[in-house]
Amino acid sequence: MSEDLRYPIGKYEAQPFSEKQLQEWLTDIKNLPQHLENAVINLDAAQLDTAYREGGWMVKQVVHHVADSHMNAYTRFKLGLTEDNPTIRPYDEVAWAEMKDSLEQPINISLTLLHALHSRWYYFLKDITESELQRTVFHPEHKKEMTLWHLLGMYAWHGRHHVAHITSLRERMKWK
Repeated sequence: MSEDLRYPIGKYEAQPFSEKQLQEWLTDIKNLPQHLENAVINLDAAQLDTAYREGGWMVKQVVHHVADSHMNAYTRFKLGLTEDNPTIRPYDEVAWAEMKDSLEQPINISLTLLHALHSRWYYFLKDITESELQRTVFHPEHKKEMTLWHLLGMYAWHGRHHVAHITSLRERMKWK
């Protein structure tokens, strides 16, 4: 665990392809909804309205952000698998986190969405080949091509990263 509250599990570090790493990341994708649900279980409204760090998002915004981000990720993977180096659409995650749905909707809406989304995502990823993982998308914000392998690692990390935001807050606040 990192002492930097922004990166409780550290920053994402790209990894070379291996079957072992692939299986670990696929497990992360498959299990993220349950891990996130476990992280927020029994939190009350005041706790869900608590920022995970000074200047950071509230717990409820983190949950909704993961749903927003992973919906985009799912689409990016589908595009990457069906088109030749498609340009993916960036979005303003901070602006999305400030929208009414992220501030007012119950988190169970996003948790339910994540369970369904990750079930679909895992289903088509579980049989993905190394060759398919070398397919690319173009990210215009970063002005570079990214392989689906890189994106898989990044989104596996992303889920664990945000779960750790919540679980580390729970530990610091001594919330049961």
